[in-house]
Amino acid sequence: MHGILRIHLLLVLCMFKFISICGVFKGDITKDGKLYIDNKAIHVFNQTKPADINWGSVGADYIVESTVSVARTNLNNAAAHLKGGAKKVIIAESSSDALMFVCGVNLDAYKPEYTVISNASSTTNCLATIAKVVQDKFGIEEVFMSSIRAADIIDIPVTNIIPTYTGAAESVGR
Repeated sequence: MHGILRIHLLLVLCMFKFISICGVFKGDITKDGKLYIDNKAIHVFNQTKPADINWGSVGADYIVESTVSVARTNLNNAAAHLKGGAKKVIIAESSSDALMFVCGVNLDAYKPEYTVISNASSTTNCLATIAKVVQDKFGIEEVFMSSIRAADIIDIPVTNIIPTYTGAAESVGR
C-alpha cells in the first residue's frame, strides 16, 4: 500500500512550472496560501483523510481521486470525499468494488445518479478500447498483456520500472 503523501505548496508550484512533457510553463505562477496560475486561484488542501477536505468551501463538486492509494480506490473510502461537500467522485484507477467506466467501451451505461465511479487505470483505458474493437470484430479467446511504465518522480527509491502486478488484466476482463 502506498503511503499518503502530504505535499507542500512550493513543491506543487515547482512541479507544475518545471516537470511537464510540455516544457517549462511560461505563464505566471505564485503562491500565497493558494496556487495562482495566471492570476487564477487553485486551492491546495494538505489533508490525508478525504473526509477532512472541505470541498464545499471552494465549490468543488467533482473530485478526481488520483492518489492511486489502494485504500482510496475502495468505493467506501473514495466516498469519504462526499462528506466534505463533493457531489461526485471519480476514481482515476481500477477499483475492486466501484462501477468502472471506460470511454468508448461502456460509457453509455453511466447513470447521473452514480456518485462514486472508477474511470479505470491508464493501462486499462489503453487496453480496453483496443480489446473492445478486436472482440467486437473478431472475438477474443485469450490475451497476453504487458505493462512497462516509467518511474514516477515520487517513487523514490526506484529499484524496478517493471511492475510485478497491475489490476488492468482483471479490469479489462470486467
